[in-house]
Amino acid sequence: MIGKSTIKLINSLALKKYRSKEKLFLIEGDKMVKEALDSDLNIEHLIVTSQFLARYDIEQTNAVRHTEVDERELKKMSLLQHPQNSLAICELPEKPEFPATLPDGLSVYLDGIQDPGNMGTIVRICDWYGIKHIFCSPDSVDLYNPKVIQASMGSFNRVTLFECEFPELFALAQKSNTPCFGAFMNGENIYQQQLPQQAVLVMGNEGNGIRESVEKLITNKLSIPNFSENNVKAESLNVSVATAIICSEFKRSYSK
Repeated sequence: MIGKSTIKLINSLALKKYRSKEKLFLIEGDKMVKEALDSDLNIEHLIVTSQFLARYDIEQTNAVRHTEVDERELKKMSLLQHPQNSLAICELPEKPEFPATLPDGLSVYLDGIQDPGNMGTIVRICDWYGIKHIFCSPDSVDLYNPKVIQASMGSFNRVTLFECEFPELFALAQKSNTPCFGAFMNGENIYQQQLPQQAVLVMGNEGNGIRESVEKLITNKLSIPNFSENNVKAESLNVSVATAIICSEFKRSYSK
């Protein structure tokens, strides 16, 4: 039986101020909870149904404690509209120390990304393309927002995210003569560029794009051309879709 205080705690973890206060965050969904159990995350409380226990062995996991509930109870406490058979209350990891040098390969900087679905999807995209380091502005959505965790499909635990203002990252790029690329509507056609292996890619806010103060520091502007033959064309691409296309082009360009 789960008490009201635990349910209240779980509901509070939807908000960043309570995640920071409690130093906890929430993972839901059987696949992601199983990944968390197999990772180095510290799990304070694992809450599962008999279906989860029948499928996964949790005896040798790193969970401090676990509670078995029925589907009705789990649905009461879940933040999802259609919960599965598990949720995990986890300890927030320590913030990573800002690197002294720019990581090798492609680094991504997110300038004011606000939508949790976009953030989580971008994290998943970076994981797919082997991009281990993501930098984001302090006003971007929190990595441990439950909707970000959900959209990342477990990838949040395989990338390192640093929070910083862009000039800090730009200073690292300058030290190693690394170019900074940004996605713009009026940039150079990405399909006509020879893209380097070592680079910083900046992706901007969903509604406003890359802010002016950041744009001033970007050395190379890229755009994804519109191939539509209709008179009425899509105004723009979703930022996570654009990130996937650009990351794919970077990887393709230097793997020839």
